[in-house]
Amino acid sequence: MKYLDWTLPPEERAGFLLAEMSLEEKMAQTRGYIANDPEMSDFPEACRHGIGGISTIHMRGFETIEECVYMQQEMQRRVMEQSEHGIPAIFHMEGLCGAFIQGSTSFPSGIGRGSSFDTELEEKIGAVVSRQERAMGITHILAPVLDIARDPRMGRQGESYGEDPALVSAMGAAYTKGIQSGETKGLRAEAVAKHFTAFHNSAAGIHGAHSEVGDRQLKEIFAKPFQAAIVESGLRGIMPCYCSVNGEPVHVSEELLQGLLREEMGFDGVVFSDYGGLENAYKVDKLGNVPEDVGAMGMRAGMDMEHPSERCYNRGLEAMFAEGKLDMEILDRLVLRILTAKFRMGLFEHPFALSGGELEEQMHRPEDRAITKQSALESLVLLKNDGVLPLPAEGKTIAVIGPHGANISALFGGYTHVSMAEGLHAALASMAGMRSGNGDVQMRTYPGSQVQTEDVVPSGLVRHIAPSAKSLRDALKDEFPGSRILYAYGYPYIGNDCSGFKEALDIAARSDILILTLGGKHSTSSIASMGEGVDSADINLPSCQDDFIREAAKLGKPMIGVHFNGRPVSSDIADKYLGAIVEAWNPSEAGGEAIAEILSGRENFSGKLPVSVACHAGQLPVYYNHPNGSAWHQAESVGFPQYVDLSHKPRYCFGHGLSYTAFHYEGLKLSADCISPKGTVEITLAVTNTGDRSGTEVVQLYLSDCRATMVRPCMELQGFARVELQPGQRKTVGFLVRADQTAFLDRNRRWKVEAGEIRVRLGSSSEDIRLEGSFWIDADCLIDGRSRGFYAKSWTD
Repeated sequence: MKYLDWTLPPEERAGFLLAEMSLEEKMAQTRGYIANDPEMSDFPEACRHGIGGISTIHMRGFETIEECVYMQQEMQRRVMEQSEHGIPAIFHMEGLCGAFIQGSTSFPSGIGRGSSFDTELEEKIGAVVSRQERAMGITHILAPVLDIARDPRMGRQGESYGEDPALVSAMGAAYTKGIQSGETKGLRAEAVAKHFTAFHNSAAGIHGAHSEVGDRQLKEIFAKPFQAAIVESGLRGIMPCYCSVNGEPVHVSEELLQGLLREEMGFDGVVFSDYGGLENAYKVDKLGNVPEDVGAMGMRAGMDMEHPSERCYNRGLEAMFAEGKLDMEILDRLVLRILTAKFRMGLFEHPFALSGGELEEQMHRPEDRAITKQSALESLVLLKNDGVLPLPAEGKTIAVIGPHGANISALFGGYTHVSMAEGLHAALASMAGMRSGNGDVQMRTYPGSQVQTEDVVPSGLVRHIAPSAKSLRDALKDEFPGSRILYAYGYPYIGNDCSGFKEALDIAARSDILILTLGGKHSTSSIASMGEGVDSADINLPSCQDDFIREAAKLGKPMIGVHFNGRPVSSDIADKYLGAIVEAWNPSEAGGEAIAEILSGRENFSGKLPVSVACHAGQLPVYYNHPNGSAWHQAESVGFPQYVDLSHKPRYCFGHGLSYTAFHYEGLKLSADCISPKGTVEITLAVTNTGDRSGTEVVQLYLSDCRATMVRPCMELQGFARVELQPGQRKTVGFLVRADQTAFLDRNRRWKVEAGEIRVRLGSSSEDIRLEGSFWIDADCLIDGRSRGFYAKSWTD
């Protein structure tokens, strides 16, 4: 049996095995399995000829890691016994913020990590997540999220790295590299990037709604991060989005999955359906007469695996191949890719989770928590500071007010182990309410909202999952031992309930400084105000929080707002009355400590906004790299500078973020005034820390095509560099810019580098530009889009 020869290349082994397989065994490889009940009564039938992949999402409800190990080992053993050729399954799990496994490390939300602009750290995070999941025998890691997110109404904005294609490309390629690096006893993991593509362009900010997008925007903006991960990091997995794009569900789109992804972009890995994505095309999008019709569409398009269970890749579809209604070559292409991945992963030689000391060594390393704490620190963004921060070290009474201040779960965003475990309990409570209420859901909600209260979550759940995590209140007590820390709940994270104001205002009146925690709950299920499928027409703070800020302001005390959520803070009232505003996103298990240490001044802010922050939902979408003549540049063409009731400009611009120190830019130099369309130019400058504290500046490089044959963005981030500086220290920062970073689709939809002047801007944000220059490209040139530059490489001396 040549396919068992581990010295042969994976695709060659896959070819030998494919030649020996029956139709039934081939079809089994295209299907997934998820346990629908604790007894897994359907397992023998579902895996009657083996199975392609198995979901591990139910590990979120397990008390111990030993339960997880037993489940993986037992299910894998049974799958291999039922497969005629002993083919192991690929176990998969989410990986955006860590594994849903007891004892695994949890990391800040994607939008928080995007705020770091730190690709080196992102690669380390990917490596930790991969190592911990590999130890459990999990080799398909559903991450990174490569969505371009421009609409905060959509509940999943917090999963993304932000609105900018270059930033998402750089961070996503780094995370992919981390996931696909290393091995555990010969076992290797592969990243499954999502959600291909234009997912966050869904109409009205509604999850999974149709997405109308032009060909240029689709390829130049939304597909760019996927292309970067494929070219730079060898991305091996893709998950399509739920949307229909230009009238066709992506899960069954030959144009997008075969034409764009495989032929144009060069992807050669496994396409992995989002949960129920194919069935959604049948039931919701109303395609096909029976589910197998959609299954046939999916296979023709190159959808390799249906997850989480058999719906459209069913017996009816199997019969279509048996009866010759579908060409067997279609199925063989899919199965060859799946088998190649399994051989590539080392599953045939190492199919089982580790146990004992080997498991412990892989799962628990001291440096893992240090990495998540560093990520938490770098994710924090200082939006405003009138001098109230950093806080005085001793002898003050500090009031912490707000629903997040004493609640550890507020530190964790969607797609963390905490949020998924909480969501499971909320869902069970809702189902129990339906059973007991004769069809009516009986659940308590926050006044003025539809969101379920958190009392359905067991009180010790978060502490069990994240035993080292500290609430903000407790972290402040540790950070300020000479100060008195008071706490009041004050108001909920959604709705209009003001019943807690009196207690909170009484505490505020007895305090010297007020820290108000603001925002919502970025989580899962009915207890979330933001998350998957939890969208909102209102992007601002809830009325109860704005009302409390107004009342507290009457006391005349210094006030600091610390905002938690997956969408950025946006409030006229907060801007007016708060002396400082910190965007904390969801900083995860070390987040309480990170916030306390940065408020005290022991650490310094370095985070930058990875999104533009709208003032009001009526402005959406608001993004900095809009086309010339649009958004706040529209007045240049027709003379209307704003709405009748609001500015066109965002509340906070992309790339904005303050520090406790100041940075001076000088000495811009370009290595050439004119380059060929295949050439490069080195751009250097000097940055000096002119303050009295150490700090890290994120230097941002923006380019603008001054004149073009198509309408181009007014400016585009094309590089960035984190520069650590001691007081008075000066460093040289350099960028290597490729001419083909400026490429775009011409009138004939060909990738083209165009002759002309390119404006260079360097600064601390998209609006805080410190240095400017330009260079010329001397000729037009058509190029292969997959080999173009995606962002400038940077260095610091």
